[in-house]
Amino acid sequence: MSLDRVSKYAPEILGIARVVIGLLFLEHGTSKLFDFPHGPVQPAMGSLIWFQGIIELVGGALFAVGFLTRPVAFILAGDMAVAYFMAHASKGFFPMLNGGDAAILYCFVFLVYFVTGPGRWAADASAK
Repeated sequence: MSLDRVSKYAPEILGIARVVIGLLFLEHGTSKLFDFPHGPVQPAMGSLIWFQGIIELVGGALFAVGFLTRPVAFILAGDMAVAYFMAHASKGFFPMLNGGDAAILYCFVFLVYFVTGPGRWAADASAK
């Protein structure tokens, strides 16, 4: 199978992956803010964890539908970098052991979307 036959579907795969990634990220926000599907005790309004939940909820939703994808992806990548260094890096060097592997992965996935754009089926695309 030639790469041309596969690579022509890149916009569709980027779009499908964007929706899945956005919904997974949004779930972290609902967990923090609404204890759904399961999460810690709801954080105090205005606390750092509460703001993190807002960013995850709103950013995940915007990212999933593909609205303002590049600026949202940039903000979410920075958010995950900060989250890694504030919450995980101090627990040890290895991300698998300090629990920060998901934060690193999200950070770089969001950077990919900042560079590539939303792919197919995005609200950004329909505005053009």
